[in-house]
Amino acid sequence: MNIKTATRDFEAWLASQLTLVERDLKLKHKRMAESPFVFLRGTFYRWMQLWPTVCHRAADAPSVIAIGDLHVENFGTWRDHESRLVWGINDVDEACSLPYTQDLVRLATSACLAAANRKLSVTRREICQSIQDGYVTNLDRGGQPIVLAGGHRWLRNVAWSDSRTPEPFWERLQSLERVGSRPPRNVIQGALPNRTAPHKVFHRVAGVGSLGRQRFVALAQWNGGLIAREIKARAPSAASWARASVRSEGASETLMRKAVRASDPFFQLTEAWIVRRLAPDCSKVELDDMPRDRDGKRLLRAMGWETANIHRATAKVSAIRRHLSGQSSKWLRVAANDMTDATVADWRDWIGAH
Repeated sequence: MNIKTATRDFEAWLASQLTLVERDLKLKHKRMAESPFVFLRGTFYRWMQLWPTVCHRAADAPSVIAIGDLHVENFGTWRDHESRLVWGINDVDEACSLPYTQDLVRLATSACLAAANRKLSVTRREICQSIQDGYVTNLDRGGQPIVLAGGHRWLRNVAWSDSRTPEPFWERLQSLERVGSRPPRNVIQGALPNRTAPHKVFHRVAGVGSLGRQRFVALAQWNGGLIAREIKARAPSAASWARASVRSEGASETLMRKAVRASDPFFQLTEAWIVRRLAPDCSKVELDDMPRDRDGKRLLRAMGWETANIHRATAKVSAIRRHLSGQSSKWLRVAANDMTDATVADWRDWIGAH
């Protein structure tokens, strides 16, 4: 199956799970042609077809409930129950049961592609060493959330940017297109602090992998200022489409409940929708929004650390340690190199088909 056929079949399957927004899907196809890095973000379904074969040795590893669609732009900030600013994995839409190595290889591959696209100034050796060092260190230490309030000043400086200044942030949301379809009113009202609070609902276009799904933003005036809630359509993990043996039901809920995490109290999962708060300091952090002089190795180590926080929800740590002890020092770099090559080849085929 080539990338064109895989995409057609996957989108037909996805359309059987939820309502697709055709114009957003066309935008996704266009964005996938931008670069191999963006292509990777948009094609987790294809990754799940390729990686068990391309990286068959790495795929023979203990299983955890994995993030699945892990990449260097799947990280962001939120406020926990104590209103502390927290940094970590932002999206668990594709969570499912997979070998723990899958998340590490995908994260490293995304970093390799980002570096090739000049979004990170690190070598492939540094990428893999940094991710694995953060992962193993935190796995051994028992896990610890990354709370930016009172610590991790370097990461707080990296995570903050001019795009998070309140005025332009709220202006961007208010400039969105008002919805043309029927939004899930009960879900939206339930996400607001008062079900009867006057609000406006907009259509939001964001991300790459989830482009094509319905995504709404509700804006309301509340106690003297604006508040926002995002409501995004939910579907089973694309891994379930690619490999029938992969289990994804209840995986996201398990991660949110059991992972080492300073949780976002506004994050909700329903059967059909994902709800989160949006605010200048509560959103995904993309590489283009970070300072150019950031320490790429330090950032990737933090990403590996946070991956261990998630894996500890279901990991048999002793089994992972044993597996890692049996691998060569280059295992992650070899797997990431192979998946980088496979992704670039698929991206070239995609451009040729479009």
